[in-house]
Amino acid sequence: MNNPPTLRQIKNLPGPRAWPLVGNALQVKVSRIHRDMEQWCLRYGPLFRVYLGRNPLLVVAHHATVSALLRDRPDGFRRPSVTAFISSEIGGLSNIFMAEGAEWRNQRRMVMAAFAPRAIKEYFPVLVKVGLRLRKRWSDAAAQHASIDLSADLKRYTVDVIAGLAFGQDVNTLESGDNVIQQHLDRILPGISRRSLSAVPYWRYFRLPQDRRLEQSSAALRQAVYSLIEQARQRMQHNPNAGDRPAHLLEALIAAADQPGSAIDNDTVAGNVSTMLLAGEDTTANSIAWLLYFLRSHPEALRRATQEVQALAPDCAAFTLAQLDSLDFLGACIEEAMRLKPVAPYLPLEALADTTVEDVHVPAGTIVWCVLRHDSMDEKNFTNAATFDPGRWLVPRDAAEHATSTSSGISRGIAMPFGAGPRTCPGRYLALLEIKIAVAMVLGHFEIESVGTDSGLPPEEVMGFVMSPGGLKMRLKALIRIEQA
Repeated sequence: MNNPPTLRQIKNLPGPRAWPLVGNALQVKVSRIHRDMEQWCLRYGPLFRVYLGRNPLLVVAHHATVSALLRDRPDGFRRPSVTAFISSEIGGLSNIFMAEGAEWRNQRRMVMAAFAPRAIKEYFPVLVKVGLRLRKRWSDAAAQHASIDLSADLKRYTVDVIAGLAFGQDVNTLESGDNVIQQHLDRILPGISRRSLSAVPYWRYFRLPQDRRLEQSSAALRQAVYSLIEQARQRMQHNPNAGDRPAHLLEALIAAADQPGSAIDNDTVAGNVSTMLLAGEDTTANSIAWLLYFLRSHPEALRRATQEVQALAPDCAAFTLAQLDSLDFLGACIEEAMRLKPVAPYLPLEALADTTVEDVHVPAGTIVWCVLRHDSMDEKNFTNAATFDPGRWLVPRDAAEHATSTSSGISRGIAMPFGAGPRTCPGRYLALLEIKIAVAMVLGHFEIESVGTDSGLPPEEVMGFVMSPGGLKMRLKALIRIEQA
């Protein structure tokens, strides 16, 4: 293909000096690769090249360009094919996260229906029930003056929520401890991410202990999910109307798979249930942890959020959707925490055909690395960009429905914590509701004595499949007598 002379080539773009064969792979660390890319953005600008191995990838940081790329899925770009290949290597199954084209569209309709606001509203009493279990667990910790491992407890909370929604199962890890599914979730997506970013596929020649654990966890999760599918099928056989009015995502997928000519098979059903668990665990749990850290670190924001909760939604046991929807300042706190600490600070895409990104020719198969946090930390877009300032997101209620910018003139399209375009996160509404329930529960029933690390230093941003706060612990003091949930 002859390219117009005005188009630049990726190899000619500025970027860090690369070594033969491995490129820049030795200059980045998987656990902080997002920070390494962001630092290079500051040095080389919002469009540069990096070699992770022998082939160059294009790094894009300008939010308008990133947004355009995300809107061009699934037709122009896809998730990197290497990720799907590595997932299949460990026994991963077809799912909406990995699916492309017509397969993605078939699965997307059912997943979106399961996570639609109407479905979540029907599920709301279960959300409150899980919130009460978390309150009971943290009340016990407060009574014992014990330190709470935020990551562990919040993952139990989010797994209990998503398990009920996805397959109607009350796994109750908050009260019973880890179950077989919970034990393996933490290894799978970070393991796939680690292999996807590796310059050399060493595991195809020899396996390290972490590789054996990854494959064992994938097999264990797959077996557990197939068992849940069989249980659901048996329940549906005793309820002939279940296929017409599925109670949860699993029943909807099974009913679709059983239709004549369906492109959905048992593996696809299992893959999507597994993905809902995997994607719904870390993302929301980490967002809650970051938010609690910011609130405790900013006394005025904590005071204002606490006053709002205690005035409008004081009792977790009596939460209503209307109450939670009225918590405007808490909602602004959530948006600000996700701007500063998005759990997905980057997103790699693969070009499906020769294309152009800005003035750069991008051949088919090229990886385009989208940096999602660069512009949302730029002073040109956010005044005092590094500061936690929830007020910047507040919009008068009568204008909120039609607002595209805040009262400070900030475009909401700059920060993209849930992605953008057709493949934006289907669980956005559920995630925001989970965050509000957990944080409002804390502010309504406890005093936050501390949120921090054992060292007293700010928590590190640790990149697995998503970005988590390293080593955050919390201490609470009960404000009122907590009744048994």
